[in-house]
Amino acid sequence: MNVENPFERLNNWMRNSVMLKLITIAILTLLLLIPASMIESTIKEREGLNMQAIEEVSAIWAREQQLNGPVLAIPLIYEYKEEDKVKTITKHLFILPENLVIDGSISPEKLHRGIYEIVVYKSSMSVGGSFKLDQEIDQTNLKEIQFDKAFLTIGISDMRGIKNNIAFTWGGHLLGVEPGSRIGQMIRSGVSIDIPDLGTQMGSEVDFSFDLELHGSQNLSYVPIGSKTDVRIESEWSSPSFNGNFLPASREVTEEGFKAYWSILELNRNYPQSWIAPDQPHALESSAFGVDLLLPMDDYQKSMRSAKYAIMTIALTFLVFFLVEIITKRRIHPFQYVLVGLALCLFYVLLVSISEQLNFNLAYLISMLGIVSMVVLYSLSVFRKQILSMVLVTVLLGIYGFLFVTLQLTDYALLMGSVGLTLILAATMYFTRNIDWYKLNRE
Repeated sequence: MNVENPFERLNNWMRNSVMLKLITIAILTLLLLIPASMIESTIKEREGLNMQAIEEVSAIWAREQQLNGPVLAIPLIYEYKEEDKVKTITKHLFILPENLVIDGSISPEKLHRGIYEIVVYKSSMSVGGSFKLDQEIDQTNLKEIQFDKAFLTIGISDMRGIKNNIAFTWGGHLLGVEPGSRIGQMIRSGVSIDIPDLGTQMGSEVDFSFDLELHGSQNLSYVPIGSKTDVRIESEWSSPSFNGNFLPASREVTEEGFKAYWSILELNRNYPQSWIAPDQPHALESSAFGVDLLLPMDDYQKSMRSAKYAIMTIALTFLVFFLVEIITKRRIHPFQYVLVGLALCLFYVLLVSISEQLNFNLAYLISMLGIVSMVVLYSLSVFRKQILSMVLVTVLLGIYGFLFVTLQLTDYALLMGSVGLTLILAATMYFTRNIDWYKLNRE
């Protein structure tokens, strides 16, 4: 009769202990989070390269555009006496339009920089309105009103996007347009228009209009400087994101594009229709609103979200292997668990690399079929029972199918994820409810 020595008994216990095997599997699962986190870093790096490509193309084409204006400025000369000296100060009377109406259309385009896709646009706008020139001017210490030096400023955030000579009409007369903003603290960049004979027009209401063709990228916004501002935009882009301080009063978004309409009153903003100041302290841009032309949830976001479910995929696959050990009494070496875990991690590398070349859904399908085939074919030699490998196929396809549906439901991703994980845990508890774990350990 052979008597096992203490070392042999310890070795047999380590090979057959269910608790030790569970601890080993848990440790392997946690260790496999290291390559999973490295994969997330790779996805972030690729996303950073994508953002760099967007920045480079936008710098060449034109960046985000914001239309601000027109704003009328009238220089005022004030004289003050200080210690027997006369001090002259120039202030400006700023007047905003009584009405501002903008009708625009946006034609989006997709440009490519290497493997990266960037959204840019061409826009056409018809801008019109009127100025009510009946403002009262503070006469205290007022020396002169320089009507002959009055000017209008139209703010355009990226001047490179202007694609037409602006024909500005003021009171039925065509006026010349010069580049550059003369009120840089309020409107950093734009064009200026000198207004002749403004003194003869004071007390009346003067109409203005101009057309503007503007190129830009990703975003187009407006500043509601009118006492009543009406903006209408239409585009072929099917996934707009309306942002800023005001949402559209009405909108229509379909697969063919979108239409949006804003109507904003003076009372909706935090600045008046006219004011006198030596500089321009009013942050008009803080009231801007507009639209982003977004790519529907880009591939890097989807890849990053899918990588966050790596621990679930690994844990459930390991659970199947462990239950096979329990049912068939066939021991599976920890190294075999590691190989399967690394194969599951490789799914996310394949997903992000293939999705850079192909459609994300097709990339997901190719990556899933490749990894599931690899793991299942390997399991045939490990399990040695085809029915158990078919169970593994079902589990893996269920996991990846659940993950794919969760990625598509952007607004309900958290709900789907939490419900799905709850159902998975419930199923695991159900199928393992009759296992006597203490008995397994004794056997």
